[in-house]
Amino acid sequence: MADQVQEILDVPREFVRDGIQFINKSQKPDRREFIQISKAVGVGFLIMGAVGYVVKLIHIPLNQVLVGGA
Repeated sequence: MADQVQEILDVPREFVRDGIQFINKSQKPDRREFIQISKAVGVGFLIMGAVGYVVKLIHIPLNQVLVGGA
């Protein structure tokens, strides 16, 4: 019974240990890398917004035709 409790308690300890190792090994991006990532995310937002707008633009009239202009 004590072994099972010990195994259950080892899981969070290993998780915390692995998390601390990850934080210690990671590094902050420099200014150039941060700007590049920000641009990529911005372009992604614009593309997804445009796709959503086009889908909505097509969906509304199509829905009106199918439903009967209610």
